[in-house]
Amino acid sequence: MTGGPGGPAVFDPYSLPSDDNVNPYTFCVELKGSQWLLQKGKMIAYYGRIEFDGVGHGRFDRLLRTSFHSPLHAGDWVVAEGQGKMLLADRAYDVNSYDLDDGNLTIRAGNLLAYQPSLALKQSIVPGFLTLIGTGKFVAASNGPVVFMEPPLRVDPQALVGWADCPSPCHHYDHGYMSGVLGGIRSLTGIGGSSGEEHQFEFVGAGTVLLQSSEALMAERPVGTVGAEPGVPGAGAGHGGHGGQGPLGQLGVRMPGQLGDFQRRLGL
Repeated sequence: MTGGPGGPAVFDPYSLPSDDNVNPYTFCVELKGSQWLLQKGKMIAYYGRIEFDGVGHGRFDRLLRTSFHSPLHAGDWVVAEGQGKMLLADRAYDVNSYDLDDGNLTIRAGNLLAYQPSLALKQSIVPGFLTLIGTGKFVAASNGPVVFMEPPLRVDPQALVGWADCPSPCHHYDHGYMSGVLGGIRSLTGIGGSSGEEHQFEFVGAGTVLLQSSEALMAERPVGTVGAEPGVPGAGAGHGGHGGQGPLGQLGVRMPGQLGDFQRRLGL
């Protein structure tokens, strides 16, 4: 297959961009004897000599002291180190890089793919979110292009990607939802769910709010497991993931009251 006129673009280590998008769904990170921290399962290919180690590895103790302060998510992250170019992607979601300049940004944990160790990652006080502080580049995914908004603003929780340089949001509930019969039933039983028209996150003060162009959250997926797909060696075998035991666990089905991977991430 060649990349002639009208054909697909074919890349090699020299034609791949450096620290930039290959297409809207794939980002290329170049390592020059440097390090990046990335979430497990987000690297799809690489050229060169790159090693991947868990964030708890002994020789990265100094890196942990300066760049990773989220024990709840430690099992989901690795350190990439070496020489070469690696491609990052997440299930064909939109992927983009962002630069922080002596700033802070809080982002939904599942949306953050990777970041430079010049940034410090901390566990946000808001469950399910992580905070990056300092100066450096990070890569994030979203379900649709990201829209940047200025507070004051109320946001559908499903559309929220994160916020920068502004206070954490408050919960806001529509008066009709609070006073109506259905709202009371839902608050007590959880049956029926809710929507952004009934419940929002409210942002005030200065700063920037990041929204994805969709009300559908990026689906959580256990990392470290091999999908049960034809032709994949070891398909269905667990390698450190949280899949349940027995037929239901292998299919990803969870019984009522059973803790899921997302709940574990929130410490529930």
